[in-house]
Amino acid sequence: MMADLSGPSPSPETLLLLERLIAFPTVSCDGNLDLIGFVRQRLEALGATCRLTHDAAGRKANLLASFGQGDGGLVFSGHTDVVPVDGQDWATDPFRLTGRDDRLHGRGTADMKGFIAIILAAAPLMAASGRPFHIALSYDEEVGCIGARDLVADLVAAGIRPAGCVVGEPTGLRPVLGHKGACAFRCEVRGREAHSSLAPRGVNAIEYAARLISRLWLIGERLKVAERRHPGFDIPFTTINTGVIGGGVMANIVPADCRFRFDVRHLPWTDSEEVVDELRELAMSEMLPAMQALAPESRIGFERIGHVPAFDMVPDDDFVRHVERAAGSNGDHGYVAFGTEAGLFQAAGIPTVVCGPGFIDQAHKPNEFISLSQLALGEAFVWNLVRQNS
Repeated sequence: MMADLSGPSPSPETLLLLERLIAFPTVSCDGNLDLIGFVRQRLEALGATCRLTHDAAGRKANLLASFGQGDGGLVFSGHTDVVPVDGQDWATDPFRLTGRDDRLHGRGTADMKGFIAIILAAAPLMAASGRPFHIALSYDEEVGCIGARDLVADLVAAGIRPAGCVVGEPTGLRPVLGHKGACAFRCEVRGREAHSSLAPRGVNAIEYAARLISRLWLIGERLKVAERRHPGFDIPFTTINTGVIGGGVMANIVPADCRFRFDVRHLPWTDSEEVVDELRELAMSEMLPAMQALAPESRIGFERIGHVPAFDMVPDDDFVRHVERAAGSNGDHGYVAFGTEAGLFQAAGIPTVVCGPGFIDQAHKPNEFISLSQLALGEAFVWNLVRQNS
């Protein structure tokens, strides 16, 4: 497996489990059923009741494993998918756990199979406690928390009412109490082609799309000035970014089509749909009548193509303090720029904190790693939570 590892080390069981988990190449575009089957078999052998929810194609599954009965207890939540390794310059096999000094390299070590290995190693302690504990593993978190939506819905439908949830994303074991929401949208503009020498007889889809994009910029500038700010975030206001645009054929053809995509990174109290409503009002009341007067087939459409809800816990919440004690953070907490499934659990009425081993700046890169010391601290954190709730 590994050789010549130095520094403080977690338990051999956690290391063995992490090695096994890394060997499953659960890239988001592929399936995760082999990993889910491995985990399910292990947890059912300990007496857990396991529930699966699958994607439409049946190639991916969420796993909700429960120990004990009754209300209360904790949910430990993590995602099984990892980002691709294509085009990255890895020094080792990304799907083989490799140790160098105090670092364990492999795709998903930091984000976030290290945490999953820890909670699986702690599962016997959960089973022996007789108290309710739940392990929630989702698919396709990396492409928009897709699986977690069905997982949380299944948890609610099952009548499970935990006292709190810990999402084990890599935070260096610093409790995280919030992140922005993220919504991605697509806009398609359809006009009418014409020779550029006869431009007034066509409907230029790019020019109309440009008006919409300019309005997005104005909305962003307005939010920067007028929106109530959140002091926890590096960028304390909602941001809007147009990231992709395409359309047209040649410079001497009036373009009939233009498509662009934009995202809204919004504060918990800002509704990203209001941004689209303002664009839609501009499109339908001002732009489309002029377009269709010349070309009745003209149209403008908007589609939301992804959404990760915002998440924001108050610092004096009892569950926040509970997690801070287990982490030994002495009231120190923070906020992050990346998104998680935490907002989905919070929206279901479950107090939630994001806290896990490793660091996000070590994830998604070639030679991704987690340190042995972070794994050891992560074990202590999870074991503290299990004991406190036993």
